[in-house]
Amino acid sequence: DSLKLLPALHPVNIKKSPQPFAGAKQRRHGYRVHLLWLLVLLWTVEGISQTWDDNWGETTTAVTGTSEHSLSQEDIVRISKDLDDSVGLDCKRYLNVALSVILGLVVFLTPLAFLILPHLLWADRLTACGTACEGLFISVAFKLLILLLAVWALFFRPPRAGLPRIFIFRALLATLVLLFVLSYWLFYGVRILDSQDEDYQGIVQYAVSLVDALLFIHYLAIVLLELRQLQPFFSLCVTRSTDGATQHYNLGQLSVQRAAVVILENYYKDFPVHNPAMLTASKSRAAKHLAGLKVYNVDGPGGNNAAAGIAQSQSRAMIAAAARRRDSSHNELYYEEAEHERRVRKRRARLVVAVEEAFTHIRCMQEEEQKKARGDVMDPREAAQAIFPSMARALQKYFRTTRQQHLHSMESIQQHLAFCITNNMTPKAFLESYLTTGPTLQYGKDRWLARQWTLISEASVTSGLKDGTVFLLKCIDFCLVVTTKKIPYIQLAEEFIDPKSHKFVLRLQSETSV
Repeated sequence: DSLKLLPALHPVNIKKSPQPFAGAKQRRHGYRVHLLWLLVLLWTVEGISQTWDDNWGETTTAVTGTSEHSLSQEDIVRISKDLDDSVGLDCKRYLNVALSVILGLVVFLTPLAFLILPHLLWADRLTACGTACEGLFISVAFKLLILLLAVWALFFRPPRAGLPRIFIFRALLATLVLLFVLSYWLFYGVRILDSQDEDYQGIVQYAVSLVDALLFIHYLAIVLLELRQLQPFFSLCVTRSTDGATQHYNLGQLSVQRAAVVILENYYKDFPVHNPAMLTASKSRAAKHLAGLKVYNVDGPGGNNAAAGIAQSQSRAMIAAAARRRDSSHNELYYEEAEHERRVRKRRARLVVAVEEAFTHIRCMQEEEQKKARGDVMDPREAAQAIFPSMARALQKYFRTTRQQHLHSMESIQQHLAFCITNNMTPKAFLESYLTTGPTLQYGKDRWLARQWTLISEASVTSGLKDGTVFLLKCIDFCLVVTTKKIPYIQLAEEFIDPKSHKFVLRLQSETSV
């Protein structure tokens, strides 16, 4: 019965034919096609049903236009673009390395090919290579070795960061080298391969000229990539958006994306670690002062006049009370900060005493261990685990007071304690990492490492820095706002001072006669 419905669902146009069995054959062919499509459809539905789990209805996200918690088409496009970008970064990095290796092999094998091809194609007609020609062989060998080391030192370095756009000068140099080698190959094919030049010394000199030109291009690369940016031209002010931490850096003529890389490299060593817990106090204080005022007009604008007058008078009283409370809020802030500083000093004193007692116990243990046998000596890791409980409570209270409990783990503290014991450091040296907020690199990578930074700039990221350029470096929790100022031109003038102009004569007038 199901097969009888197939022609109705997908009608097959049957043309009249003078043959008696032509229509029957076409109908049977149509049935076979529809049966095949039906089997494919059933197989697809069965495969999809196997991939669904039992609670698929509870975890499915519907893409609609009316649901408040649904995904829009723009969100899907943005998510897919982020996935493509995350996959494309690695592909682009490996593609750049592969292209650089291929170009390097072409450059280094070209002079050798210039010297080998004549011997392979017309060796019987080449002129003998004299002493001068053999000296050129040595010159080519040493120049290629120097060029190999120079290229390795300048270009084949581990990448410090992944840039969103290509490096203009490096791409320009690669294009220049490629065109240069192609032009040499073109001239070599036309003037030497086609004519089968018999002057082998001239061919060797041609290869030497190619190597010399490649060395000059490498010198140009050093000037453009390394020396050009050494002289500072701009002063960049970097401000963290959350707590306002600011640093200034002097940079040379760099593009926006390369300046962003330099700023991020200095950020991890110069800026204190970002502590979002320190920002919650000010937010809670502001919310506490602003939450006192909520006025509701239940009756609406058309309600009872007497009730409206009472509500208006109550709202005025509440506004006046809030104004008086706002005027006295600075006193609350003053006493709150003073109380916090008192608690921090108290916790710090207890921590210092606990650490000094623990280190004193360590010194006593070391003196006792020296009297024992060699095999019974305790290693620094075991010593750190032994004395850590005596200072753990004081450390925990100090971290809670200063809101640093999420920055230090018990394992990292024990490792630092073992390091201090190994190197015979004082308690003050051990506490310095916790009493003062250190740079970002001082803490573990899981505390500060952002997988990806986003560069936001109105100007093109490949354009150079200019006076007034502003761009942002954004991560998950905060962003760095970078403002560019040009270093002013300094004009020095010389002024000559006559040495005789600042001399004086001391005249003594005696009041008494001698």
